[in-house]
Amino acid sequence: MKIAIIGAGHVGGWFARELIKDGHELAIFDLNPHKTAEFQDNCVLKELAELTQFVPDLLLNAVSIQHTVQAFEKCVAYLPDHCVLVDVASVKGEVPRYYQQAGFRYASLHPMFGPTFANVNDLHEENVILITESDPNIKEFFRTFFRQRGLNIFEFSFKKHDQMTAYSLSLPFASTLVFAACMDNTTVPGTTFKRHLAIAKGLLSEDDHLLAEILFNAYSLEQLEKVTARLEFLKHVIRARDYEEAQRFFNRLRENITSSPDAPGA
Repeated sequence: MKIAIIGAGHVGGWFARELIKDGHELAIFDLNPHKTAEFQDNCVLKELAELTQFVPDLLLNAVSIQHTVQAFEKCVAYLPDHCVLVDVASVKGEVPRYYQQAGFRYASLHPMFGPTFANVNDLHEENVILITESDPNIKEFFRTFFRQRGLNIFEFSFKKHDQMTAYSLSLPFASTLVFAACMDNTTVPGTTFKRHLAIAKGLLSEDDHLLAEILFNAYSLEQLEKVTARLEFLKHVIRARDYEEAQRFFNRLRENITSSPDAPGA
């Protein structure tokens, strides 16, 4: 298959390397030429207009979330009618609306193995989401692609995806950011503190736009309201020094983390 990849950052670069291994013919474009340097043996596009000569069967859009739709809009004039549009956005937002009016077949994915914490050489415990509304043939192509790499595959609609990622991404992101906001440089860290700190450092090494777009998910506030409600309850228990209520609370938390299946997460 002839595949064009727009955006050669962490995710786009990973897809490019893996698709090359599978024998596909690739064309790669990024505004930063340093990101395409490792792909010089393949077709590196200097401008999007060169898509016309490449004639891709599939365009994989791996640019940052806030530019996903804009990147599609800049590309479609150079694409053949049979080309399938594919995005890998962490928050789908306006993407489905764009697909509905674009006139191309499409597929939507969400690889939930962030480059900060995941080992991309061993993805057997990592997750990926396929969007239900995707073109069936392309969805099956990527199902096979991800299965061969040992990933756990989930399937959600666009709406359910954004609701789920508000829980599995926005919630831990917000919790980590609040921890970082309360940092005191005079602290003598224990083991738990050091582990939280390592997570915070990793998270804050991510792109600001990525962090913001995940937090700006339309369903994030609903999850954060739950956090503030639980914090108010915990403050009440602490003020009252109510050991019995604290024990009941701890037991409920233990049930939460043992009975709930692992949610997809980055």
